[in-house]
Amino acid sequence: MEQTVQILNKVLPILFLISLGYWINRRNFLTENTVNELRKTVVNLALPAVIFVSFLNVELKASYFAIFAATFLLCVFLFLLGQLIKRQFKIQYSYFPYLTTGFEYGMLGLSLFGAAYGLEKIGYIAVTDLGHEIFIWFVFLPMLLVKRDGGQNPKEIFRSFLSAPVVIAILSSLLFNMLNGQEWLYQLPITGALMTTFEFLGSLTVPLILMIVGYGIKINRAGLKDALLVVIIRLGILIPLALLLNIHLMQNFLHLDKLFEAGLFTLLIAPPPFIVPLYARSSLSNEEKQYINNVLTIHTIISVTVFIIYFIINPII
Repeated sequence: MEQTVQILNKVLPILFLISLGYWINRRNFLTENTVNELRKTVVNLALPAVIFVSFLNVELKASYFAIFAATFLLCVFLFLLGQLIKRQFKIQYSYFPYLTTGFEYGMLGLSLFGAAYGLEKIGYIAVTDLGHEIFIWFVFLPMLLVKRDGGQNPKEIFRSFLSAPVVIAILSSLLFNMLNGQEWLYQLPITGALMTTFEFLGSLTVPLILMIVGYGIKINRAGLKDALLVVIIRLGILIPLALLLNIHLMQNFLHLDKLFEAGLFTLLIAPPPFIVPLYARSSLSNEEKQYINNVLTIHTIISVTVFIIYFIINPII
């Protein structure tokens, strides 16, 4: 009974915050511009802060490179699979392959994991995400830009990579981690104050992201069936694959903690990256724009549901 109460107390806040975001939208409590500004605050300040702290405190092991390689290669495979399915079944939507790969780690995976298992434990999901981040910045985003602009300067891609707040947080945190910064960053006068500031900013991440996710729930009935097909294909592949990887890679081969398994599962059930519509061609038809938004919205709702079921079965409390 006590464990059931603890599970409910972890799960219900996720649903309450998403519902609150949806209510804010329906009641016009906040304008869309205000929510976009909040999203900018999360992406550029709160999310990098929590990622910096998580990578700083995670124990780095050589065995983690197997996870980096697995998530990177999986993303490449899913994109190629999307290209194959599009060609074989003559799918009309040009962005279909971009919706079959990649995962919305920052704006959903991390917040779900942090809400359920605790922000102090997000280092576990951060480890599973690193190979995915390399794919997003060095493969996925350049392909999106090439599709939109017809070409892209490699120097611009590298500059964009190095200037992204999340990437700066990851790289600087890994550097300080290797310099044992987790021991002295908290102790020195100025850096100690900065670390406390990062922790304050990080505490904003989960509630803001979940409310923003709820605010963005908008489903257009036109093309609903086509959008649902992408979600079925992704989760039909990724849920069994996540469970198999947890057994054979995490447990049997790497002998890692259960929280790494939860982190990998959370990452792999997340929807496609929310940056897809941001970098889509401006000349895109309204039909395909609605299709992309439907895929992201429906996948988000189902991902949250699947995660809650998984957490109930694997609370690790």
